[in-house]
Amino acid sequence: MLNTYTWPEYPYVQSQEQRTGEIKRHPVVVIGAGLVGLTAALDCAKRGIPVVVLDDNNTVSVGSRAVCYAKRPLEIWDRLGVADRMVEKGVSWKVGKVFFREELAYEFDLLPEDHHKMPAMINLQQYYCEEYLVEELAKYPDLIDLRWKHKLLGLTQKADHTVLEVETPDGVFTMESDWMIACDGANSGVRDMVGAEFTGQFFQDRFLIADVVMQADFPTERWFWFDPTFHKNQSALLHKQADDVWRLDFQMGWDADPVEAVKPENVIPLIKAMLGEDVEFELEWVSIYQFACRRIDNFRYGRVLFAGDAAHQVSPFGARGANTGIQDIDNLTWKLKLVIDGQAPESLLDSYNEERAYAADDNLLNSTRSTDFITPKSQSSRTFRDAVLELSKEYEFARPLVNSGRLSMPTPYNHSSLNGPDEDIFTGCMAPGTNCADAPVRVKGTESWLLNQLGDNFTLLVFGTAPSLSEVRCGEVTATVMTVGNQIEDHTGVLTERYDGGEGAVYLIRPDQHVAARWRHFDETAIVAALAKASGQTKENN
Repeated sequence: MLNTYTWPEYPYVQSQEQRTGEIKRHPVVVIGAGLVGLTAALDCAKRGIPVVVLDDNNTVSVGSRAVCYAKRPLEIWDRLGVADRMVEKGVSWKVGKVFFREELAYEFDLLPEDHHKMPAMINLQQYYCEEYLVEELAKYPDLIDLRWKHKLLGLTQKADHTVLEVETPDGVFTMESDWMIACDGANSGVRDMVGAEFTGQFFQDRFLIADVVMQADFPTERWFWFDPTFHKNQSALLHKQADDVWRLDFQMGWDADPVEAVKPENVIPLIKAMLGEDVEFELEWVSIYQFACRRIDNFRYGRVLFAGDAAHQVSPFGARGANTGIQDIDNLTWKLKLVIDGQAPESLLDSYNEERAYAADDNLLNSTRSTDFITPKSQSSRTFRDAVLELSKEYEFARPLVNSGRLSMPTPYNHSSLNGPDEDIFTGCMAPGTNCADAPVRVKGTESWLLNQLGDNFTLLVFGTAPSLSEVRCGEVTATVMTVGNQIEDHTGVLTERYDGGEGAVYLIRPDQHVAARWRHFDETAIVAALAKASGQTKENN
């Protein structure tokens, strides 16, 4: 038990199919009730998909795990109705400082521009986020069945469904699912059951996490030290979480004894060396970890779809783990909805692997580069790193080379097969495949935000005068027309600026709020073709 948090214990409930012996088939079964699995269940419910969640535990995550949540995952959680509570409880920040020895080498601002609803980052203990998600899921009793103390033992794939063997305190029973989303973590048992490969690089270094409770006047910024006097030849990190809990990270080296390193008599001197002998604190949580950069060979195995750490594992530098997993779900569920409803072919789900494997590779690349900079493996690499840090104190050109963990940013799907042709000339970064930038708007005189107006389906965002259409249809898939200047008011001009929204400009926006296509003028034939492409109805996607 922590001094600042008491873990809830959720009840195990015997299901009706256990009691009757009936083998019931469910539309979607999610394995794992962590951050990613709970988000998957909530997104499914928001889209009207009944879902069962199986977890072999009966509480939220134990200990100190994910801490930093970036703007894009917060926007996704905002669409799902839980972000406001997270932001209110968490510590918002956007400034990071990098120190070389005792001097400031580099400072960055993750969100230098205004007019975004969500902050650049919040720091919040993972167990709070999961608890809020569990409470939100309880609002959908007809769509979400969250089953604690249910452990998946076996999995058999059929042509049109999966058969699951599940262990509970009352014994083993069988259930079926049309689709399964595997969110069971880096040590995923589902991966083994389908024979998936999970390959990459393990790093021979160890880091110590110490969460301490203290009253301190440090600013709410991310501070990272290279070779500080209090921890010579290593690195260290400090930033604040909720409840006056501070996360401290210490590089320990590969030779560190993982058993000895976490003993209070060894941890407390490290903390006092960083904070000062007179600083009062309580040691709340300590752990030591080795990290890896790996990913699954395919995010889709038939009827099983992998997300989060079950699909990819990165080093903790850059806060890419949980943030990437939430974006996996954002990419997946709308496609699953179209397939389940018969509005798109099953092949649309192959684009989930296409787009999220591409994003995973981008994250792995950035994570590996950060790790190599923080933990140089040769004397020449260390000499280069130290020279960059020394130069960055005075010279602008060196500062972009400083890498204390490139913090999580969404990866645009630049080359996705779902993107429409981008042939017209636009300024700015809202190209097809990019997640939509938010902007303040007014709707019937009430202040709002663009992302809150886009909703969960395809949208045509039209700047200026639009044809007298409320929607454009391609087969069973529709895109709702939303006009800037009529339905929503760009009272600050920020929306028009960010989208280069001259008179007549049109954006086709996907249900995950990514741009699918854009044009300078409304062309219904081109829009229908792009809608077919984005929903997987064209032959090249099949």
